[in-house]
Amino acid sequence: MPEHLNETLHLAQNWQHQLAAAFTALPDLCTYLQLSVNDLPVSTAACENFPLRVPLSFAASMEKGNPYDPLLRQVLPISDELNVYPGYSNDPVGDLPAAKQIGVLHKYQGRALLINTGSCAINCRYCFRRNFPYADLQLGKQQETAALEYLKTHPEISEIILSGGDPLLLSDARLATLLQQLAQLPQLARIRIHTRLPIVLPARITDDLINTLSATGKQTVMVVHCNHARELSPRVQAACLRLKASGMTLFNQSVLLQGVNDDADSLCDLSEQLFSIGIIPYYLHLLDKATGTGHFDVPEHQALALLAQVQTRLPGYLVPKLVKELAGAQSKVSI
Repeated sequence: MPEHLNETLHLAQNWQHQLAAAFTALPDLCTYLQLSVNDLPVSTAACENFPLRVPLSFAASMEKGNPYDPLLRQVLPISDELNVYPGYSNDPVGDLPAAKQIGVLHKYQGRALLINTGSCAINCRYCFRRNFPYADLQLGKQQETAALEYLKTHPEISEIILSGGDPLLLSDARLATLLQQLAQLPQLARIRIHTRLPIVLPARITDDLINTLSATGKQTVMVVHCNHARELSPRVQAACLRLKASGMTLFNQSVLLQGVNDDADSLCDLSEQLFSIGIIPYYLHLLDKATGTGHFDVPEHQALALLAQVQTRLPGYLVPKLVKELAGAQSKVSI
């Protein structure tokens, strides 16, 4: 893995090069982290079901030599993923019935979601879309016209959510074209972008990208995804501060994960650090019950007890809403 040996040089490369050089082989990641594959509960079968992908910019925030690192746990394919848990499925939040058009999910009143790509910069093992049929439902160039026509015929849709995969993996040119087309819809008040890239691949936040996102004339909201304060490296903080300085509204959503952030200290530290760089703690999700993720689950009663501790230690505006998503529900369900 020569591109990872000189970490400083690697992280100076542009985001496309960093993405292409992400860890995709367990031995390489373990060597970098000074761990032995033989000392970890890793599973080749789990890796085949859902491939490993970890950018160096994320791995660099892991504690070397620590097999229990909370960032490593989020990305390490382990044998527990092969266990069968009752109530877990390939479509736990009902995305497939909500697909009204290729690339368009219309679940909730007043807003619709565009599946822009099936690709992510990182494969999080708890992902609720890890089994999603992107090949059939992602919004390719040819499907954009039909998707836009659907939106035009539904004037009650006032907010569009760009999702995926990760929409910021689209090129600036492709993203600009899509945003320009969306901006022409008179009913739209906001464009919302759900992304993990500012956290796991901060090099993606360039001046060109910020200019592209700022050129729509619509209010732009970005919801990032960070689960642990250690993910907020200096590079990540700088990227988020640049987004904030551009006038964008920034929120964070986390997933409550066993062995990652299932303690009050971790949750409080995350909220404090997010807010210090202009990000509002928004949602703390209970785990979506996707096949292969049951070992991450934190029971609802334990989640409520944790939130009660957080509420005693933080001002209200730093306490995220504890929610779960139920297939067929008209909104997120508050706990």
